[in-house]
Amino acid sequence: MTLSEKSPVLDEAAAPPPARRRIPLWLAIVAASVPMFMVALDNLVVSTALRTLAVDLRADTQELQWFVNAYVLSFACLLMTGAALGDRFGRRRVFVAGIAVFTLASVGCGLADTSAQLIAFRTVQGFGAAAVMPLSLTLLSQAVPDRLRGMALGVWSGISGLAVAMGPVVGGAVVDGLDWRWIFWINVPVCVIAIPLVLFALRESSLPGVRLDLVGMVLAAAGLCAAVWAIVHGEPDGWTSAKVLGAFAAGVALLAAFVAWEARTPAPMLPLSFYRARSFTLTNVVSATMYFGVFGSLFLLAQYLQIVPARTPLEAGVRTLAWTLMPMFVAPVAGLLTDRVGGGRLMALGLLLQGVGLGWINLVSGVDTEYSSLVAPMIVAGAGMGLVFAPTAAVVLGSVPRHHAGKASGANTTVREIGGALGIAVLSTVFVAHGSTRDPQQFVDGLHPAVWIGVAVVFAGALCALGIPRRNSLPAGPDTL
Repeated sequence: MTLSEKSPVLDEAAAPPPARRRIPLWLAIVAASVPMFMVALDNLVVSTALRTLAVDLRADTQELQWFVNAYVLSFACLLMTGAALGDRFGRRRVFVAGIAVFTLASVGCGLADTSAQLIAFRTVQGFGAAAVMPLSLTLLSQAVPDRLRGMALGVWSGISGLAVAMGPVVGGAVVDGLDWRWIFWINVPVCVIAIPLVLFALRESSLPGVRLDLVGMVLAAAGLCAAVWAIVHGEPDGWTSAKVLGAFAAGVALLAAFVAWEARTPAPMLPLSFYRARSFTLTNVVSATMYFGVFGSLFLLAQYLQIVPARTPLEAGVRTLAWTLMPMFVAPVAGLLTDRVGGGRLMALGLLLQGVGLGWINLVSGVDTEYSSLVAPMIVAGAGMGLVFAPTAAVVLGSVPRHHAGKASGANTTVREIGGALGIAVLSTVFVAHGSTRDPQQFVDGLHPAVWIGVAVVFAGALCALGIPRRNSLPAGPDTL
């Protein structure tokens, strides 16, 4: 054991836990998962209301894009910062602060009268979400005994999948039956209930004496911001345009500086020793490929259900449930099987099923396809998603020392968000090159080549998953306890 392993971190890990009241496991899972559910839901729910927002706020196409991208950009760029702040100032404290920021920003979104106001408050929502998402998983992991962790992570992953499922449905229902502002107002009572529940059911933890890596925070946030900005502007502005290429170049330079800094600073925000663990590195690759292929394809297929034939947002959202509800049922089972079967094997099977389901959907999709022909491949693809969600969380947390769970979760969630944003941007570019939304036939013409790209990326992820060791081994180095 090296000298750098001693003191606060080691003391925290070695000290016996203080006596405390016994909290039911189900209550801890609910307390950690409900805020995460709202954050994940808001990643998708606004997309359904874009046509209504265009009319009510007189928003142009670029403003509509930023109603979605402002949230994604601030969320993705600050995930690792949120985890680092939790380690330093208290994970539960920062988690609650993130919920409060998210709630207040939701109020602002609901009161917005102009596009500029809505974009600004969506950005602030992303700030709060960046603290909630990684710390939710960390707090849950420490709240359950090791023998039940796989099951708890499976339930957590199922709830995350439910947020994906309910995004189009909730957005469609609110837009069709109420007012678009209720997309944001519904967050308020849920979050207000969540804060006292978190304070009651989850215990505080931190890494005493750990210094904030301020330089690393600035470099990571700036580099990710430039890279994600370039990704979301790639399709509308052109991948070879000067500003997109410039943003990519700036992102690469800043992230390279971030890596160089993390290699030399004594208290890194993201210990590079994580990447000496093959399970951690390959699981992040798997996460990126899954979100690229699945969410890029889902972005187009959700529109297909509204255009071929014409349906309301709610009608289209309900029809996605055959796909998006499956993770809620499959993920808890996958969580129970992770330690027994191996996370890599489950992820490989899940990605294989996703690729088969997506390819099947693509083969049968046409201008006169009955919805009943899509149900079976949607179920196959959805089951595949469930088989990936829970093992990913378990393998990522099991690949690093327990006190680094927040940093590992933040790094993995960042990769997922970038993968999803890149998937939507790339598949949209392929779609526009071969078709359009002007009529059903042109939409189908663009859909097919785009989704085949998604299928190929998902299958590549399945091959990577086969390389994940069945048993995690912690990376060697000063960060290993």
